[in-house]
Amino acid sequence: MKSFRLTLLSCLLGMSLSSAYAETTLYLNNLDDPTSLNPSQGFNTVSWEPLNNLVEGLVRLDANHVAAPATAESWVVSEDGKTYTFKLRPNAKWSNGDPVTAEDFVFAWTEMLKPETASPAAFLAYDIVGAKAFNEGKGSADALGLKAIDNHTLEVKLANPSIAFLNIITNPNFAPVDKKVAQTNPKWHTEAATFVGNGPFALKEWNHAKNLVMVKNPNYWDAAAVKIDKVEFAMVSDLNTSFQMYRTGELDAIPSPIPATMYDKVKNGKDFHQAATAGSYFFRLHTKMPPFQNKNIRKAFALAINQADIANYVVKQGRLPAYGFVSPGFTGPDGKDFRAESGDLLKTDIKEAKALLAKGMEEEKYQNLPEVTLTYINDPTDKRIAETIQNMLKQNLGVDVKLQSLERKVFFAKQRGLELQFSRSSFLNDYADPYNSLESFTTGSASNRTGWSNAEYDKLINQAKVATDAQARWKDLLAAEKILMDEAPIIPLYFYNQSYLESPKVKGILRHPVGFIDLKHATKE
Repeated sequence: MKSFRLTLLSCLLGMSLSSAYAETTLYLNNLDDPTSLNPSQGFNTVSWEPLNNLVEGLVRLDANHVAAPATAESWVVSEDGKTYTFKLRPNAKWSNGDPVTAEDFVFAWTEMLKPETASPAAFLAYDIVGAKAFNEGKGSADALGLKAIDNHTLEVKLANPSIAFLNIITNPNFAPVDKKVAQTNPKWHTEAATFVGNGPFALKEWNHAKNLVMVKNPNYWDAAAVKIDKVEFAMVSDLNTSFQMYRTGELDAIPSPIPATMYDKVKNGKDFHQAATAGSYFFRLHTKMPPFQNKNIRKAFALAINQADIANYVVKQGRLPAYGFVSPGFTGPDGKDFRAESGDLLKTDIKEAKALLAKGMEEEKYQNLPEVTLTYINDPTDKRIAETIQNMLKQNLGVDVKLQSLERKVFFAKQRGLELQFSRSSFLNDYADPYNSLESFTTGSASNRTGWSNAEYDKLINQAKVATDAQARWKDLLAAEKILMDEAPIIPLYFYNQSYLESPKVKGILRHPVGFIDLKHATKE
């Protein structure tokens, strides 16, 4: 009998210990196979989401979406703002046990900038001395402002001061690469068996186009902070299928967007959440094509469009109407949000729109407004938005606007070639700073695509680019956005957002506005 009781006690204790140390698995959907898990190549959301957890740069975005220490425990910036000296954590290791060194960063960033790499992220590194010339095949690697002082000290020299630099390098594309591994096997990043990372998680399985499995990385410098044992990413691109998988418990969360047909049914549920996305949907006006050479006519069109109606009744998904270009979610040196501080700059005002149209037509001596054609991409959402704008302009200004639908590739080729008079557009930030949004409209920028040019705007953006005073820089960016909205070469419609479902059992997933998630502090009951 005593033997039986001991056996029973032993079994109960075993069950208790097994329960206490049960593996915690988080089930997510990555929508598609990563383009690449090489940090220099994976420049999209389906690559960033796993990469941001498999690798770690010098800094990473914190809960306030600003740069915080990561592989670098500290840094010093020179008085002129051009030299950053980073101290790497002495206990930073790769998932294979190798130490993470300053040379690994030099190697990774140099590889990203090599012309033959053709990295889509290379332009983000152009603040570094010699980076642009090297990337364009006009300079050498030796001229880059990158130097490993010793194993744990990295020196980065910039061509000009850049307050945005720390936020830029939070992008997973600036993660290091284990130089020894990469030189031994250039395809190290293509399979789980050969992948080496330095992030909170290690790659265990990668069944291409099917699923990806990460496990807690025991060699991560802050492994004690990681609570999830395993993360399984499905790769289901169909939103309705993903939604059903969440409903049946196969997924703990589903990514944005929720299927439009389900939005109204789930938006009041406890597991429904929304988060900001750094980006907007807007329209461009070609300022060299009549009638949009006239500022007052441009503003008349802008003020005659009701952004709130488009956001609330056309695109839905809880998206916010945009009365400025810079999206919410960017915190200034004084702790204030840029969008809140800048305010509503281009908001619906039908009476003012009619007055400005009349004034503009008088200035141009128009008896009749030149023909206006609004061009959009051939998809259902774009079509609905274009038709809504057409109706608003007819109703509010008495203006007849023709609609033109183009296939995606043709549309973008024509827009880049400045062939479109009035056309839809969108912007997503590459890093967490309003400068990234506003620099697109400087004179001659390839991203401008409006023909618009303003000397004062260019001056403010250039000042912000090289500023060393964070508060003065912030004021310059606020002033620049006001000029952009007052001149109205673009008409903002709505800000993108993340609408997603997440199990109440899950806590601590950081969803950054710039498009990737951080699972380091995630938990699951």
